[in-house]
Amino acid sequence: MNKLIIPFFLLIIGCVNTSNENKTAFPFTLPEEMPERELSSAVKRLYTDYSSVHPQENELFSQFKYTELKGFDYNNHDGTITRRDPSKVIYENGKYYVWYTYRNTSLPPQGAKKCNDTIPSSDWDLAEIWYATSTDGFTWEEQGVAIKRPAKPNIGWRSVTTADILVWEGKYYLYYQGFMEASGTRGDDCPVTASWADSPDGPWTPVNEIIIPNGKNGEWDMYSIHDPYPLVYNDKIYLYYKSDFNGKEKKVRMQGLAVADNPLGPFEKHPLNPVISSGHETSLFQFKSGIAALVYKDGVEHNTIQYAADGVNFEIASITELMPYAAAPYIPDAFTNTKDGRGITWGMAHFINVSGWSRMNSMLVRFDCDLSQDIHDDEMKEHRVNHSPDVYFKQGLSKKQRERIFR
Repeated sequence: MNKLIIPFFLLIIGCVNTSNENKTAFPFTLPEEMPERELSSAVKRLYTDYSSVHPQENELFSQFKYTELKGFDYNNHDGTITRRDPSKVIYENGKYYVWYTYRNTSLPPQGAKKCNDTIPSSDWDLAEIWYATSTDGFTWEEQGVAIKRPAKPNIGWRSVTTADILVWEGKYYLYYQGFMEASGTRGDDCPVTASWADSPDGPWTPVNEIIIPNGKNGEWDMYSIHDPYPLVYNDKIYLYYKSDFNGKEKKVRMQGLAVADNPLGPFEKHPLNPVISSGHETSLFQFKSGIAALVYKDGVEHNTIQYAADGVNFEIASITELMPYAAAPYIPDAFTNTKDGRGITWGMAHFINVSGWSRMNSMLVRFDCDLSQDIHDDEMKEHRVNHSPDVYFKQGLSKKQRERIFR
C-alpha cells in the first residue's frame, strides 16, 4: 500500500512544481532574447520568426510613402492613355531609367466582346513598352517606345506588356509578356519573350522566341507566365514569375522561379515551384545573402514582406500595409551578384482604375520606404498608417450587400 502512495504523492508534487514555473508574470520590459520560461505561441513567434521583437528594429519592415510623378500626361484620365507595370529602375549614363506598359487608344477598354484591332479589351491590351529617364526619380522625361508590337503572327503582335530589365555582361535585356490574342478572350494567356540591346536607349532586337514556356497540361503554370522579374544571384539569372491557376471560381496567384546561365535561356523551372504562395505582381530584391519579396494583394500571406536565405524557401519577415501595386524598386546591386544585398529605399509602382471602371486607366507613381541596411528612417518604421474617414467610407457596402442586410 505504501509503495503505491509514495509515488502518487511525488507525482502530485511534480505537477504542482510544473504549474508554478510561470507564477512570475511576464516582465514589463520586453526581453531582447527569448526568456527561459513557458511562452504562448504568439510570444514565441516574436523570437523564432522575426529578426527583432520590435518592428522599429526589423530591417525588413517598413511603411510606404507615395509621390505623384511629374512629366507624364494622361489626357485628363479619360481612359485613353495608361501607364502601368513599371520595370525595376536602373541607373545608367548619369540618370535613372524605367520601362513600362503604355497604351494610347481612341477609347478606354471595352471588354473582350467589344474589342477589335483599335479598341482595347483591357487596360493592357493594344499596348507597347515605353521608357522614361530622370535625374532625380521625381520628374521624368518620356523617351518614347522601346518595344513595338511586332507584325502578326510574331509573339506579342496583339500587345507587349509588363517588361522588366536585366543587365548582363554589358548588354541589356527586356523580358515581357507577348499577347497573341485580346486579353480576356480566354483569360490572360501569353508567353514570355525578350529583346536585347547594347544600350538602355536601344535599339532593341527582338528574340521572337518564347523564353519561359507555360507548364505542361495539368501543371500550375499551364496557362500563364506573367511578370518576368530577373535578378543576378548565385552567379546565375534568377527569373521569378507569377501564374494564375485553380480555375475561375477560386482562382489563386502564386509565384515561381526559373534559373539560367544565359539571359536567353534555357531557363529551368525550380522543382519546388511555386516558391511564394501569395502576391499579385512579382517584386523582389537582394537582401544580405538572400532574396526579399514584397508580397501584396492576393493570397493568404498578402501584405507581407518575405525573405529566403536561399532565394527559394520564403518565410514571412514582417506584416505591413498600403504596399505598392506592381512595385518596381531601384536596386543598386540587382545585377552585381552581391553576397550582401543592401536593400531598397524607393522605386516605381502604379495606381490602377484611376478613373473608375468605365474609363479604366493606370498611372505611374513613386514609392519610398526603408527596407535598407544603410538607413534608419523612424517615420517609415511607424506601426500603423492613419487614414481619413473618407478612405473607410469608400469601402462601403455594395448594393447587393445592403439588400441582403435589409432583407
